[in-house]
Amino acid sequence: MAIRESTGLRNARLAALFEGGFIGIYSGGQPASADHAETSSLLATISSASGTGGITFGTVGSGVLPKSAGVWSGLVGTAGICGWGRMYDINHTTGSNGTAVRMDFSIGVSGSDMVMSNTSLEVGATLTIDQAQFTEPAS
Repeated sequence: MAIRESTGLRNARLAALFEGGFIGIYSGGQPASADHAETSSLLATISSASGTGGITFGTVGSGVLPKSAGVWSGLVGTAGICGWGRMYDINHTTGSNGTAVRMDFSIGVSGSDMVMSNTSLEVGATLTIDQAQFTEPAS
């Protein structure tokens, strides 16, 4: 018999795990799994209002974790083209780690997990994330 998760479990897990966390925006390709160390260059770290706190989310529903109405932004520290992102929990554990709570996702101008109007970043610019949502699969 297959394991199947309820919508309530998916919603509760998403809301509890990533509230107050951070997002790293990286160049290049995603590593094989979120347990692997980050690849390529860290371009920016996204938090609420450019570092005043961890990211916050809207109301989770049907296993979808949406960005809150608040500002998600970060200062670009390294110029480059966005390739992928990693969402970290409040502990912000980096490097190779099989116990850290984190999730990798794609970034692009369309058809990606996080859609941005421009994926080419310049040093010193403020990167603001206007829209984002992350979906936990049902099974």
